[in-house]
Amino acid sequence: MKRIRLGLASALTAGTVIAAVFVSPGTESAHAFPATPKQNVLNYLQSISGNHIVSGQHNKEPATSPGQYTQQVKDITGQYPGLWGGDLMFNATDVANRQRVADQAKTEWANGSLVALTWHVCPPTGGSTCAFEGGVKSHITDAQFSQIITDGTALNTAWKRRLDEVVPYLQQLKNAGVPVLFRPLHEMNESWNWWGNRPGANGSARLYQITRDYLAVTKGLDNLIWVWNVQDNPAGGWSNYYPGSGYVDVVSLDAWYKNYPSSADYQQIRNIAGTKPIAIAEMGKMPTGAFLDSQPRWAWFMMWSEQLRGNNTNAEIQATYFHSRVLNQGEISLP
Repeated sequence: MKRIRLGLASALTAGTVIAAVFVSPGTESAHAFPATPKQNVLNYLQSISGNHIVSGQHNKEPATSPGQYTQQVKDITGQYPGLWGGDLMFNATDVANRQRVADQAKTEWANGSLVALTWHVCPPTGGSTCAFEGGVKSHITDAQFSQIITDGTALNTAWKRRLDEVVPYLQQLKNAGVPVLFRPLHEMNESWNWWGNRPGANGSARLYQITRDYLAVTKGLDNLIWVWNVQDNPAGGWSNYYPGSGYVDVVSLDAWYKNYPSSADYQQIRNIAGTKPIAIAEMGKMPTGAFLDSQPRWAWFMMWSEQLRGNNTNAEIQATYFHSRVLNQGEISLP
């Protein structure tokens, strides 16, 4: 899709939708992504770092509507995001519809958007499905966590069986040549989830290592781009949760304590990442031009589902999507 960047002062009024300028289907299809190795996506993210940022939109439950929030972006801006975000889900109805999420991922990739998957996973101390409260959002004991990260224990085996449940869907994406920005065990410096708030070598980072070893090595899912993630908790010390350079492809931050990462947050993430790409994996407020200019190395941002309309005006959404730094669907050229 091609577009015209209109003067913001005259064009971006609240409630207006800026019409996208479409080109012929043959030209537009040139932006569709063929089967691609994950390194090409990483190379691309590295290449835009400092110059451009990919727009992203998460799509939460229900799994039966895995593109509902990206469609809202289109309704407001005439553009689709450059990155589609989905979730492998946790409750029984959504888990039963994981195929819909996988299908949407394939469609988004075919249309020229990057694909990101988060997983609000149920703890291995219980069943394959669970509620958010008391399930994903719960606490397990130190003894239970120690078992999960100890090879050969019942809970370690249970964790690997939990991972097995999503392997068929991730394998489908591999077979289709879709690299996935995979962000498991997210916000691991937070205590709301069962896997988090365990710093050090035998904490949350060790579970991340086990997860990557199992999916990438044992199961051969070499299409997964491993995105490590913390929240902008002012307590800091985020490197205490880092599983190591060999386990991480992208370093990411969720901005929830404040609208935008502070300069100190930005520097802390850059220090951890080194030369790796960095991203804002969740946020609730559309990034402004001034913010993008001040922190140019973010490779993508992902707006959280209902926060799109719940926390931003149409004019704010449009201003971001038509900013010269921002890349939307059809504007991403993989090497």
